[in-house]
Amino acid sequence: MKKDVAVIGGGPAGYTAAAKAGKAGLSVVLFERNALGGVCLNEGCIPTKTLLYSAKVYDTAKAAAKYGVEVGPPSFDLQKIMGRKNKIVKKLAAGIRASMAEAKVTTVAGEAVLRGRTDDGSLLIACEDTVYEAGKLLICTGSEALVPAIPGLDGRDYRTSREALTTAELPASLTIIGGGVIGMEFASLFNSLGSTVHVVEMQDEILPGMDREIAGLLRAEYVKRGVRFHLGWRATLVEESSMVLEKDGDGLHLPAEQLLVSVGRSPVLSGFGLETLFGELGYGGIKVDEYMRTAVPNVYACGDVTGRSMLAHTAVAEAEAAVGHILGEGRPMSYKAIPAVVYTNPEIACVGATEEELKAAGADFRVKRVSMASSGRFVAENEMGSGLCKLLTASDGRILGAHVIGNPASELIIVAGMAIEMGMTLEQLSSFVFPHPTVGEIWKD
Repeated sequence: MKKDVAVIGGGPAGYTAAAKAGKAGLSVVLFERNALGGVCLNEGCIPTKTLLYSAKVYDTAKAAAKYGVEVGPPSFDLQKIMGRKNKIVKKLAAGIRASMAEAKVTTVAGEAVLRGRTDDGSLLIACEDTVYEAGKLLICTGSEALVPAIPGLDGRDYRTSREALTTAELPASLTIIGGGVIGMEFASLFNSLGSTVHVVEMQDEILPGMDREIAGLLRAEYVKRGVRFHLGWRATLVEESSMVLEKDGDGLHLPAEQLLVSVGRSPVLSGFGLETLFGELGYGGIKVDEYMRTAVPNVYACGDVTGRSMLAHTAVAEAEAAVGHILGEGRPMSYKAIPAVVYTNPEIACVGATEEELKAAGADFRVKRVSMASSGRFVAENEMGSGLCKLLTASDGRILGAHVIGNPASELIIVAGMAIEMGMTLEQLSSFVFPHPTVGEIWKD
């Protein structure tokens, strides 16, 4: 069966690429071995944010008296929360299937395996009992939870983010290995619902790679809420109901009746016959250029499988760049202003360079800080709440980075991202008229 384009993987990169190519008139086949939507829709972005919103509503109900509203002692039903999450995932999955049909994409459920190339350079992909031939191939196989080799871990029950999303009973206590984005989001969720939460992070601050000042403010907020952080400690042994941690020669025995492993994700590189095209593959992901082309002619790679920026919106942008190149549109992928968000309560959002990165590069830069409390809308909607908006600028005023803690940071950050991508200065950004009262006015401040 011949197609212009074959796509392996139906996550954000894969279904975006398939839809764009199909709508442009190319014949497309999309292979997905699990469920359309990939990890993002089925085991990541959407289900976690749905659960976190329920937790946020519960937090709001508990704090209702601050706003002059009496609701009585609030409670929650975990089964109904999980049921709502499943309903939303199902609804959005149906939307993706509809978009594939609209774009006339042939969707194949099953394990796609590369079988090499034809004499004219076309790619051969086998799935079930059918072999497909395609002029172009996009590899969008995504990533999977990384499980560290801690002695004793494989001998006991533990959860990754996948299992945590199907929690049937709220744990009284939860120990999370890894204080990155995923770890902190689950810490936020279970803390809000009443679990005692421990977070073990081997670095000396949570959210490694993000702005340290902002990360420290989030950690301080969750310390107030009862989350217990163990920074700089390395897990060296996992036992039946506890863990052994080590730090600078000291040891600590930490209870761990329920364990969540959240130390990152790794590209999915095996099981698809990629070695038939690339030879031996390492663990860092498939290398690509600015148009997402691999070293193999007519083969592109997008999304987490490249190992560069494991975010769903990055995957979408990469897929658009790849298919654009196939169509001759030629827009290269830019990583200059990729926003990142931590959907805790309060949220964190950032884009561009961090203060630490600029210092390490010896850059000449300025730091501008404004309290979120300078926004009337923020004060009105966040009783006793605090937050910070931080802008990093070059000596000529160009915006290099933006970092925000405070709701709704996730909805604000794109303004700074656009400014960074377009090379705007503070003066140019402040020349825009922002509606009042909005939290977004913080950028003008």
